[in-house]
Amino acid sequence: MYDGSTSAALADSLRALIARLSPGDRLPSSRELTQRYRVGPGTVSRAIAELAAEGAVVTRPGSGTFVATRTRERPEAADTTWQTVALADRAVDTGSITDLLGPPPPGTIMLDGGYLHRSLQPARALSAALARAARRPDAWDRAPTNGLAPLRAVFARMAGGGVTPDDVLVTAGGQSALSMAFRAMAAPGSPVLVESPTYPGALAAARAAGLRPVPVPLDDDGVRPGLLAEAFAMTGARLFYCQPTYHNPTGTVLATERRRQVVDVARAAGAFVIEDDFARHLGHGGPPPRPLVADDHDGTVVHLTSLTKPAAPSLRIGALVARGPVMERLRAIRLVDDFFVTRPMQEAAVELLSSPTWDRHVRALAPVLRERCERLASALVRELPDWNITRPPLGGLHLWVRLPAGVDDMMVASAARRHGVAVGPGRRHFAAEPPAACLRLAFAATGDAADLSEGVRRLASI
Repeated sequence: MYDGSTSAALADSLRALIARLSPGDRLPSSRELTQRYRVGPGTVSRAIAELAAEGAVVTRPGSGTFVATRTRERPEAADTTWQTVALADRAVDTGSITDLLGPPPPGTIMLDGGYLHRSLQPARALSAALARAARRPDAWDRAPTNGLAPLRAVFARMAGGGVTPDDVLVTAGGQSALSMAFRAMAAPGSPVLVESPTYPGALAAARAAGLRPVPVPLDDDGVRPGLLAEAFAMTGARLFYCQPTYHNPTGTVLATERRRQVVDVARAAGAFVIEDDFARHLGHGGPPPRPLVADDHDGTVVHLTSLTKPAAPSLRIGALVARGPVMERLRAIRLVDDFFVTRPMQEAAVELLSSPTWDRHVRALAPVLRERCERLASALVRELPDWNITRPPLGGLHLWVRLPAGVDDMMVASAARRHGVAVGPGRRHFAAEPPAACLRLAFAATGDAADLSEGVRRLASI
């Protein structure tokens, strides 16, 4: 007698039956299966469909369901070594954006990661927005290459200044936007100036585009315009990637007096500034500064933003803002890459951003991030006083911590994993040799704020 009631359980029972049969043998009819296993016709249909998708059975309308021919195992493994020569030296290095220590085991406290924990995401608002988007009669039509006009208008308002919807190109998240921008704006082999430290995903995308990241140091007020000018002069670079607002990993905000200077330095060098504004909605309570692009009228700044960080990892919707021929180049890359961003996700983003729940989410998120940041910082001061917090951030998802002299960040990260806590080694944030050992500690990746204190306690026990 069959006591289960799910199609998965029925499929398991039928796999056992198939193992005793020969290829071409007919399975019992759907009516026989419902009687034998005491399930409904729908359960039988789903189980058969699952087996057919696996290639275990073949269904023939009007005849029944039959055991499929079993594929013979190859006598030896395939030889793919020839591909090493064919692929040449265009390897893509993902070491800076993957976990070199492997996936953390269950129970690990996550002080590493770049996304909001599920409990901090606007899950209901996202589900409602996606449901409303799916009901649109044109939800599955082709979207414009530039993106839906209402969504471009929202991103234009976010950028401010004189930005119009025609200056906006919708992208499949921030990482896709970075990849497009690097490939569109610099030739392979060219240098690209980056803040030091910086976002590892930017380093990976630049290198995948064949560019050479050149570091420019930060201080507590952001990138230093004098050193930036020197770097442009020494390298001949025509591109500078930066995060002026709630920088990842340090949380630094580029000082007001430097914001115009940075754009002027790039303009004098005949270079572009890629402004990664991913964290605009991740402030801890105070108003964020105006984007660089809002005060740029010469097309020097190419602005990048994304909904992924303040919403959820799978809301892969972002935007590039650009003026002049560079926008045509970006549109061409978009067209060649994938024609357009999937329309249902764009429609869902429009629904989300147009709903009052989005503003409520952003306002409610700020004090939560601030409290978590303060809690993590307090625990570090109490438990690990010789670890130096460079400066408490005003926004973002991380604390940047400098380790004592002689301590290796990878060794700390590895030991921490053995003690049930995951942390981010700082070296992956540097384009060249790091000046000191650092860790990036996330305070928004855990489900319970109490885990922050417990995570630091475990770090102190290493």
